Amino acid sequence: MRRSTTASPMSAALMSAALVTTATTLGAGTAEAVAHGVPAAAGQFPYAVQLTAPAVPNPDGTTRGSACSASLIAPRWVVTAGHCFRDVDGVPVSGPVPYPVTATIGTVDLDDGRGTRVEVVEVRQSPVNDVSIAKLATPVTGVRPVALPSRPPVAGEELTLAGWGATETTTGPSKILHFGEVEVSSVDDTTAGVHGVWPRPDTSACPYDSGAPYVRPGAHGRATIVSVESDGPACPHAEEETTARVDVIADWIRREIRG
Repeated sequence: MRRSTTASPMSAALMSAALVTTATTLGAGTAEAVAHGVPAAAGQFPYAVQLTAPAVPNPDGTTRGSACSASLIAPRWVVTAGHCFRDVDGVPVSGPVPYPVTATIGTVDLDDGRGTRVEVVEVRQSPVNDVSIAKLATPVTGVRPVALPSRPPVAGEELTLAGWGATETTTGPSKILHFGEVEVSSVDDTTAGVHGVWPRPDTSACPYDSGAPYVRPGAHGRATIVSVESDGPACPHAEEETTARVDVIADWIRREIRG
């Protein structure tokens, strides 16, 4: 998750703060609207999702707002960071969503009135890494989901990041979807490290980018999700960002969304 200076440690991207670096969580967060990225064009990332939670409970009985980034992987399912869904104690949760969460899909500008808004009703946590899948109250139509991967990331491979995060660590979530290019610098059992390459070496995820997709081009123009934003240094930065691999849980995802 991305660290956030405005929310609890785990919320970072929906939050995004959950893992403490990229978002605020839907529970908290830290990842920007992709720091030093560029605004996306209409229709460029149709599967991009913003998750918002206006009343996440705090241990002292108060509430806070939070947001994360995500991707549509099936008409009723999105994938995001695991830390975006946490309970009042900051523990990732599975099952019914413990507070209201809304997914906005099908727009690059939250003020244009074109996005579809759907409530999130259930979340399931990955058994091995910082990824969760969330079920929508109703299916989303007219939007092509991102494809699940059939192969792992490779060092030196370039991926595209698209998120609704802040543009620097001290700002809130963006109302404009931003994107940038990164290169895979390391690959571990369940994570992949990346660093910015375009439009700048310090193009990076920020608060509220937690759960944002890193994708590669696919057949017939359909993008494939390689990993999701999990954690990283304060943004913008040129250091390595930690992302959670999707290929290692692709079979698990397919089983869950069929059930």
